Amino acid sequence: MTSVALGPQYREDTLRDLAETEFDVLVVGGGIVGAGAALDAISRGLSVAVVEARDWAAGTSSRSSKLIHGGLRYLEQRDFGLVREALRERGLLLHRLAPHLVRPVQFLYPLRNRVWERAYVSAGVTLYDTMGGARSLPRHRQLTRRGALREAPALRSDALIGAVQYYDAQVDDARYTMMVARTAAQYGARVATRAEVTGFLREGERVTGARVLDLEGGQEIAVRARSVVCATGVWTDGAQAMTGSRAAFGVQASKGVHLVVPRDRIPMDTGLITRTSKSVLFIIPWGRHWLVGTTDTPHEDGPDEPVADHTDIGYLLDQANAVLRTPLTHDDIEGVYAGLRPLLSGEVDDTTRLSREHAVAEPVPGLVVVTGGKFTTYRVMAQDAIDVVAEGLDDSVPSSVTARLPILGATGFEVLWNERRRLAAESGLHVARIEHLLHRYGACARDVLDLVADSSALGAPIPGAEDYLCAEAVYAVTHEGALHLDDVLARRLRISIEEWDGGVAAASRVAELIAPVLGWGDEEVNDEIKRYVLRIASERRGGPAVEETPVTAA
Repeated sequence: MTSVALGPQYREDTLRDLAETEFDVLVVGGGIVGAGAALDAISRGLSVAVVEARDWAAGTSSRSSKLIHGGLRYLEQRDFGLVREALRERGLLLHRLAPHLVRPVQFLYPLRNRVWERAYVSAGVTLYDTMGGARSLPRHRQLTRRGALREAPALRSDALIGAVQYYDAQVDDARYTMMVARTAAQYGARVATRAEVTGFLREGERVTGARVLDLEGGQEIAVRARSVVCATGVWTDGAQAMTGSRAAFGVQASKGVHLVVPRDRIPMDTGLITRTSKSVLFIIPWGRHWLVGTTDTPHEDGPDEPVADHTDIGYLLDQANAVLRTPLTHDDIEGVYAGLRPLLSGEVDDTTRLSREHAVAEPVPGLVVVTGGKFTTYRVMAQDAIDVVAEGLDDSVPSSVTARLPILGATGFEVLWNERRRLAAESGLHVARIEHLLHRYGACARDVLDLVADSSALGAPIPGAEDYLCAEAVYAVTHEGALHLDDVLARRLRISIEEWDGGVAAASRVAELIAPVLGWGDEEVNDEIKRYVLRIASERRGGPAVEETPVTAA
């Protein structure tokens, strides 16, 4: 099946269809759960529309630890069901659904106590190796202190007496979310970003759709649907408030901050996970970088654009430096990002103790709300939400098939991977570039290579962000639904967190590349660059973030 290109014309056609069609399901929210719910519904034969107020994965789903994992620390909380479920999903993602986007990653767990800790941790990791089909990855192994330091010479010798090494998996969370949305579109869902729900349509007590504001053109559309799924994460409380009814449950936002530092600043051949007094510390390999995280603190401010403050950054540096031989400093930080986890609210004040399990409810007829959970288990959350939708529809709706449905780019990926040297020779690109494209696009890498074949200039690296090709910026707009400079630099490509300047040096060239596709003139190009530069400056100083995109009149 040919992939659907989410370009400007697709969006225009979609907005027209939103106004003229009654859908079986309208999904509100373009994070991983919303995209997953759309794919689950469309693959059951339901007609589906998705609206997202900003961009795919603009909130929590682009600001995670980028791990697909069972949650080793949840074993200690005796959340065995959650861990089993997550490990089963990890296996599906690695080997069936998205082998092009999800890859194994190795972690070292340092041991500090000579008497009891090795037996205690080993028992937990043994469970982790075997629960929920987890045998899809190599089993853990025991290391002496000398063996651990060979794997991770960056560690202080007095920070451990030995270690356990085990496997999990990682993903580019923003790209994965977008690819799930594209997969839903491929099967017929109508998907639109920069389309904000301003209220729900009602027939008596029943929700029958939503009023949607096109933030690009300023037009309000009445979108009719037999059922509405609210998958808005940390915005759930606000969405429920629009019904005028009592909320089914509350959401406590927990802020997680990550630092990005150069790979050569921490000489290790493995990722690291270790306990802290408040949570856990991850040091995760990420291309030419490390991700250092995370914090886990209650967030009481609004959910829009959380930022890392000096306390967050200082805490992470302190925790990392407690185990590193050569301390990290503020000068080593290439990028910082902050995200909010939507935890189900409870009586426990400490967010590290709130469960990551999800909840689905129908607070008013016709409106299904799903929240909580974690990135790894998005597919189960989506399935549970559409199961509730199916119960409320008169038709006989088939059961979910997404456990067997590959994400766009998966089919044919292994063949192209085996042919990567031939692809390099044909395209004139280095084989390392082909591998980069295959791991980001899977079989859709052929589309990117076609752009290079049509214009050799697009085969050049982006000035100021040489890890990426100019063709990738263009493809982000022609096929992946990017509408603004920030969409490209922050989420389709990860330049905003990977470059020392936050991608400011690359902004002009990228804006020039995408302007013709989006119909921008010089004024729009300059406005986009200015807005992006201001946003990066705001994030870097830990102040309030600037608004991404103003509403403009048609």
